[in-house]
Amino acid sequence: MSHAISKGVNRRSFLKTVGAAAGLAGAGTFIAISRAAAQDKFKVSMQLGWLTGNGNLGEIAADKLGYFAEEGLEFEIVPGGPNVDGVASVASGRSNLGQVSSSPSLLLARSAGIPIKCIAAGYQQHPYTYFSLKKNPIKTPQDMIGKVIGTQATGRILLRALLAKNGISEDQVELKVIGSDMAPLMTGQVDAITGWKTNVNALSVLGDERVDMTLWDAGIQLYANPFYTTDSVLAEHGDKVEAMIRAISRGWGWVRENQEEAVDHLVERLPNVDRDSELKAVPLVVDYSFSESTKTGGWGVMTRENWQAQIDTYAELDQFAKDAPTVDDIMTLDILDKTADVRPKVG
Repeated sequence: MSHAISKGVNRRSFLKTVGAAAGLAGAGTFIAISRAAAQDKFKVSMQLGWLTGNGNLGEIAADKLGYFAEEGLEFEIVPGGPNVDGVASVASGRSNLGQVSSSPSLLLARSAGIPIKCIAAGYQQHPYTYFSLKKNPIKTPQDMIGKVIGTQATGRILLRALLAKNGISEDQVELKVIGSDMAPLMTGQVDAITGWKTNVNALSVLGDERVDMTLWDAGIQLYANPFYTTDSVLAEHGDKVEAMIRAISRGWGWVRENQEEAVDHLVERLPNVDRDSELKAVPLVVDYSFSESTKTGGWGVMTRENWQAQIDTYAELDQFAKDAPTVDDIMTLDILDKTADVRPKVG
């Protein structure tokens, strides 16, 4: 790629924010594990990697409908953002449950010595997509050759992985680091731009001219919105983690069957979101949350094989600070196994 992309750039920036978390985690400062004195409920503090949105419809519904309360839990969402390191927050004990946008964040954290572990996959496929226009379509990775691809700084490693997976040399594609809106594509500054297919409002400016190529279809199959906690929380409060997943999975099952009402709960929680856009987005969100895999494995299902493929990809791109984590380091199926009778088995 003509834009300089050094190996490990994503890794180095990540390590700057997780060093302190490793120390705190090692000291065992899990201060968020508490009971609310008045109600005698176990407090669940869920730290997001980004802002609260339609990716949290299930959790919001579970809270609204009393599913957490039925499990003896009190629930809160702690929003993330561009200046918030959610993984570090969970590792330090400020929160006892976390959700990040993409599974590689957990791989990098574990490699850096952060004792976190994935317990469920919120989205069965990642919505991350390369958007282009019909007048200059990019439908396959090979169509990227000779083109200018616009992506956020955090998307550079994903583009590198996509190119490597498809046997395309990095110098055959030009990278342009952009923000989060679609303007560079509309004005011809780039030939394709990245984003999530569930961000209906931002994508509306592309209209009928939009052409999609998902990262998943291009061969890089990541999980989106994975839920995680720490090794210590799993060891000391495994029954409460099971209760969290039971409540959340029931919430998502309800959202699947009550999409318009689910959006009403979202708007009630987040008055600034656009209801019409969210009504268009919710079928996409549901499709990413439920698949053929969830018909048998239930909501949140994930596989060791998928995690191993992700580890292999990032190891080949020299992204790990130390040794590559093992599958058992980064994920556990134990919570899913223990909640199998409750998690909705639909697709």
